[in-house]
Amino acid sequence: MSVSIGIDNVAKKYGDMTIIPDLSAFIKNGEFFTLLGPSGCGKTTLLRMIAGFNSIEGGSIKFDGKVINDIPAQKRNIGMVFQSYAIFPHLTVRQNVEYGLKIRKVPKEHMKERVDEILKVVKIDEYQDRLPERLSGGQQQRVALARAIVIHPQVLLMDEPLSNLDAKLRIEMRSAIRDVQKQVGITTVYVTHDQEEALAISDRIAVMKLGIIQQIGSPQDIYARPYNAFVSTFIGHSNLFFGTIRKQGSVPSVVFEGGYHVEMANLVDTVTEGQKVVVSVRPEEFSLNPEGMECEIISRTFLGKYTNYFLRFGEGMVLEDQPSIEYSQDLGHVDRIFSVGEKIRLRPNPNKINVFTQDMEQSLIKDVKRYDE
Repeated sequence: MSVSIGIDNVAKKYGDMTIIPDLSAFIKNGEFFTLLGPSGCGKTTLLRMIAGFNSIEGGSIKFDGKVINDIPAQKRNIGMVFQSYAIFPHLTVRQNVEYGLKIRKVPKEHMKERVDEILKVVKIDEYQDRLPERLSGGQQQRVALARAIVIHPQVLLMDEPLSNLDAKLRIEMRSAIRDVQKQVGITTVYVTHDQEEALAISDRIAVMKLGIIQQIGSPQDIYARPYNAFVSTFIGHSNLFFGTIRKQGSVPSVVFEGGYHVEMANLVDTVTEGQKVVVSVRPEEFSLNPEGMECEIISRTFLGKYTNYFLRFGEGMVLEDQPSIEYSQDLGHVDRIFSVGEKIRLRPNPNKINVFTQDMEQSLIKDVKRYDE
C-alpha cells in the first residue's frame, strides 16, 4: 500500500524568490520521516510539493521510482492531516470518516468494514455517532487522522497537526499518531517546528534551514552528533565555546579560551595544530569537577528532576548572542543545590561534546554524517 518517496534536486520559486534552491532526500517505504525547522525554512512548501498543491520548478519527486511531477493532487493517492482539523461540523464522526470512501464509490459493505476498523485503530469508535462540536481537540484530530488513513493512501502527509492542542494533549496525540502509523505501516511525512515532538515520533529527521537540508538522521544521531552548529542549537540547547586544536601529544586536544583543555580521541584526522574551532556542550554534558572551567551562576530554575543553572564564563570564552549558557544538574545524584552568585567548576564530557569548524558549518567528529540514508 505505501511507497518510497524520492526527492531529486527539487526547486521551488515564487517569482524571483527562491524558497527551495536544490533539495534531495529519500524517504523509505513505511518510514515516519519528519521535516523539522524554524518558520520560513521551506518545510511546508516541500510537503505541499509532495502533495501536488505546489508546482515544482526543478527536479523531480517520485513514488516508488515513478515521477509524479505532472500528476494532479487528487490522483496522487495521498492522505493529508492539517493543523486545522478540517472536518465537517454537520457530519458525525462516522460520516466524516466515510466521506473519502464515498467519493471513491467504495461499496457499502466494504465501507462499513474499513470504517469500523479505522475507528478502532485510532480509538474513537465509541464516539462514532457524535458531532465534532461534542469532541475534544484531541478527539477531533483523531477523526482527521482516521479520515486520512481509511482511504488506504500510499503516503500520509501531516502539516503541524498538533500545534492547536494544549501541552498535555500534544504529548498524548503524538504517541497516538506514532502508534497508528506503525500499526498501519504507511509512509508518513510530518512537518513540525517542535524539536521535542520530532525527537519523540520520528524514524528519521531532516533539519531544514532556508530551504536547505542541514542533516538527515535518526533522532539519536541528530541530537548526539549534529553535523553543524545550527543543528546543534536548534535541536535542544547547546552552549557554544571558542576553542583551538592542540596536537602536541599522542591524542589531540581541544583548548578552550582561558587554557582549559580536554583530550579528544574522536576528532577527524584532518584537524591541524592551532586550528580554530567552535565547541558545542549541551547542559547535561557538564559535570562538577574541581579541575574544571570556572563559571558563575547568574540565575537558576528548579524543574523537579533537575535544576537548570544559567552561567557566566570568563570574557571571550563563549560565542556572543547566545540566548543563555546553561548547566543541568540531575537532582537524583547531588547533595545540594547551588545559589545564585556562587562560582562552580564544570568539566565538559569529551565523549559527548561536539566540535565544529570555525565557520560552524561542519562537524570535526569522526563518522558524523550529513545524510544518513
